[in-house]
Amino acid sequence: MRPERARSDGESLKHVAVPYDSDEAFLELAVPHVRTALREGRQVLVITCPAKLARLREALGREADLIDSRLSTSWYDHPYRTLAAYHEYTRGRRTLVIGEPVWAGRSRREIRELIRYESVINAAFRATAAIMWCLYDLRHVPGGVLDYGPVNHPVLLGADGEMASSRFVEPHELVLHDDREPLPEPPATAETVRFTARELKRLRQTVGDYARAAGMDRNLITSLVISVSEIAANSVEHGAGYGTIAMWVGDGELVCEIADPGGALDDPLPGYIPPEPESPRGYGLWISRQLCDLVELRAEEGLLRVRLHLGMGS
Repeated sequence: MRPERARSDGESLKHVAVPYDSDEAFLELAVPHVRTALREGRQVLVITCPAKLARLREALGREADLIDSRLSTSWYDHPYRTLAAYHEYTRGRRTLVIGEPVWAGRSRREIRELIRYESVINAAFRATAAIMWCLYDLRHVPGGVLDYGPVNHPVLLGADGEMASSRFVEPHELVLHDDREPLPEPPATAETVRFTARELKRLRQTVGDYARAAGMDRNLITSLVISVSEIAANSVEHGAGYGTIAMWVGDGELVCEIADPGGALDDPLPGYIPPEPESPRGYGLWISRQLCDLVELRAEEGLLRVRLHLGMGS
């Protein structure tokens, strides 16, 4: 559902940051909220760790059978696949989602993208009949992450109840670290290939051959080839009609950069929100964000660079 498509019933997303400081506080917050949602006829999804799920089910008693639950470690493994899963879960029904991402053990890059994902929720689900509570365990969440709670959530839950966040920033205006930094140039060892519309099939073969020779897990090669093909096809159809791709391996991942001299970024949230089924455009970046570990974009001096990162696998 596109954010600009309004619901006929007038209900829209409520996205709330919910800090807490103990397991008891978690239950005191979650249990009455879940019961209220069930009485309202909402479908309820709770995503957290096994111990908290067990305590919540015990506290809910028979009502525990009425809720859905998932583990944070798997649900939040990839933030943009999480967005797709939320779209599937919330589509066409009234929902309550109580979610608690895992922040510990993540790299700086992973934390950045998880923070960005929390912001994108506001645009991706603006017109859905969903209440989304994002839990922040003050005992474990890094301070830098907590700072973005009021930035990414229009509503904050405090001791006096819900209040509007004065620091909220719309998703298309959010700027995180490195967002405006130029992408480093590809290394001198990168393999570079030029392509046009006639050479897309050969390009797919070239990317697959490079990935196999580099030792990428064969189950991941298809994801890489599809992603590169989608972006290259966009360059041919909507950009200059040609472009170049550079490929290299570093830090345990294979990187492919597609450079389009006629490209431009006319979408403020490129590839973060799925296109409508009837839309002829917008699938390339959405698919690539689902399949790759990271997608970076820069538009500078008439050149659009789309850089795809995908781990080599085991």
